[in-house]
Amino acid sequence: MTENSPFLSSHQQALALATLNERSREIFRQIVESYLTTGEPLGSRNLARILPMALSPASIRNVMSDLEHSGLIFAPHTSAGRLPTEQGLRFFVDAMMELGDVGQEEKTRIEAQMRAAASRHTFDSALAEASSLLSGISRGAGVVLTTKANVQLKHIEFVRLDPARALVVLVSVDGSVENRLVDLPPGLPAGALQEASNYLNARLQGRTLDTLRLDIEAGRQAMKREIDALTERLVDAGLATSVGPSEARQLIVRGQANLLDDLRAVEDLERIRLLFNDLETQKDVIELLSRAEGGDGVRIFIGSENKLFSLSGSSLIAAPFRDGDQKIVGVVGVIGPTRLNYARIVPMVDYTARVVSGLLERQR
Repeated sequence: MTENSPFLSSHQQALALATLNERSREIFRQIVESYLTTGEPLGSRNLARILPMALSPASIRNVMSDLEHSGLIFAPHTSAGRLPTEQGLRFFVDAMMELGDVGQEEKTRIEAQMRAAASRHTFDSALAEASSLLSGISRGAGVVLTTKANVQLKHIEFVRLDPARALVVLVSVDGSVENRLVDLPPGLPAGALQEASNYLNARLQGRTLDTLRLDIEAGRQAMKREIDALTERLVDAGLATSVGPSEARQLIVRGQANLLDDLRAVEDLERIRLLFNDLETQKDVIELLSRAEGGDGVRIFIGSENKLFSLSGSSLIAAPFRDGDQKIVGVVGVIGPTRLNYARIVPMVDYTARVVSGLLERQR
């Protein structure tokens, strides 16, 4: 579910699963599921009590030794039980995990709360609600990444502030307003601002900045015949400032405090401190979430599979959402410890992404 994973490939996972006999798979499964539930190592004596097959602690230790040699589990202390490695978690998630389902009651609640937020306020409010919902469901941090260039626009206006600068006022279909500063080309005629506004507004028709920019680029020759070169530069400046790489992304994070609820040791506190630093470094979070836009379905990033979480030992579960033209325009997800309840959260993230897509579809 990740790209460029430093761990087992799909072929390697299939081979590894084939080499595990029934008791090895069951012991490995119990160790992983115990970790995901409690965060604690599981030892051979406790395993002997819960396994569905009769095995002595000595036999279990032999199997655990083989699993440890394969890189799937490790012993955090000399005399302790075993925990899954990041490679073991990846193997479990990709090859052994049985996904749960989103219950009808939960589906209804997610849809109702997000629709209410969208109808009362703006689509951004619905995205914030999605982040809060995922935070509450997962007991992690809910995150949403979207691009302001994909908001459907109702009106664009240029307002001159001084000879060298103008304010671009962007009014979206949902009523939200955004202001951006642009530099004006030297020698711009007095009427060029109004001319540029008229030109863009005549072509908006509820389009996003991305589609508007693409249409204008495709009709570049026609535009040159319609407006003079200075106004063309102004139009370009107005579009570019709204979709430039430094400000094109919007990150919403809710529920960071949830990550403090289950601290078990001093090292956990340090891990959370590092994760908070990661979340504050929005550029890196945005880069990671942008990777989740690269394909359909839910993406899972575990621990050091991504440099952002290499120190904090955290995981990200994320799914893209689409606009009415079926173009991927953002990502919803959950950030938390590596022992997230993947089987429950993966379908929740997937369903929330589909609800967001549905809201965008109805905005067309």
